[in-house]
Amino acid sequence: MQQQPFFEDKNRAFWILQSAGWAGYFFLRTLSGLANNMGWSLLLHVALLTGTGYSITLLMAAAYRRLIRVKPLITFAVAIVIVAVAAASFSAIEAWSHGTFIKPGVRPEGLQFLGGIVLTVSLLIAWSGLYFGINYYLMLEQQSDQLLRLETQASSAQLAMLRYQLNPHFLFNTLNSISTLVLLKQTDQANAMLSRLSSFLRYTLVNEPTGQVTVEQEVETLKLYLDIEKMRFEDRMRPRFHIDPAVANARLPSLLLQPLVENAIKYAVTPQEEGADIAVEARKVGNRVVITVSDTGPGADAAYTVRAEQSTGVGLANIRDRLAQAYGADHRFETQTNIRGGFSVTIEIPHQVQVSEEPK
Repeated sequence: MQQQPFFEDKNRAFWILQSAGWAGYFFLRTLSGLANNMGWSLLLHVALLTGTGYSITLLMAAAYRRLIRVKPLITFAVAIVIVAVAAASFSAIEAWSHGTFIKPGVRPEGLQFLGGIVLTVSLLIAWSGLYFGINYYLMLEQQSDQLLRLETQASSAQLAMLRYQLNPHFLFNTLNSISTLVLLKQTDQANAMLSRLSSFLRYTLVNEPTGQVTVEQEVETLKLYLDIEKMRFEDRMRPRFHIDPAVANARLPSLLLQPLVENAIKYAVTPQEEGADIAVEARKVGNRVVITVSDTGPGADAAYTVRAEQSTGVGLANIRDRLAQAYGADHRFETQTNIRGGFSVTIEIPHQVQVSEEPK
């Protein structure tokens, strides 16, 4: 059973500390008095002082609870006045109790009285410092938690936005192809493409937009996507997959590779009568996962890289942003136009796998 943090319930923590602190005061004052042969009447004196201190500090806490939210200078100034008034009241009761229970008829004077006041002021200042210190710490911790939650929410929103940018463009192209098939009265092909589109969307919508999938799942998603595009390009599009079994369970942001394959189709397969090969490779290098998406298109054309960057308006830039959101600086993203033709993109990320929960 997980133990609740001590300050999870601030009200409960206050009463525990308040009671424990004044119980300690009672014990130490009693022990000191008995050591100085002050007699058992000391118990009544110390009990009265303990009750007085307990009650006075409760009133101080009620005042501090309102002061802690105002400007620090005002808090400090008013707290000094409160300590002075509380110390005067405490000392007056202590002097009366001393003359009643310890030495009847004798009131403390001179150094004895001054020492009592100094002790009382020091005690109340220490109590006030502890009160403000704990509460300021809790307020700072609460603000840090809120800031962390806001940062997490902002990051999740950014990831979701980047992920959702992909779907409208893909859907537009696919539905446009289906519309063309319907106009050409190729209803069987249109129905087949609709069926595959349904499977692709069902598969991708299972995952949260901010979540991660395994390399194996990402490859399965790509194959569903390529099944749809295969209806358009047939033998002109020749996909190949080389996935190292060692990285099959490695995790990466979902639909990270789809824009790369889409670019390869648009700028390698489409403009060439003979089409192009598209290769997706994933391998483990040390504790890293290296993924490469390459094609045999007209990659020697320098303008290809620019067009690929702008193909969807979110393509490569989207991937860069998602990698930065997911891994910070701990990733590599490189594009390369090959000398013999073709274009390739290399992604390198940490090798991370989902940790299975320990049995309870």
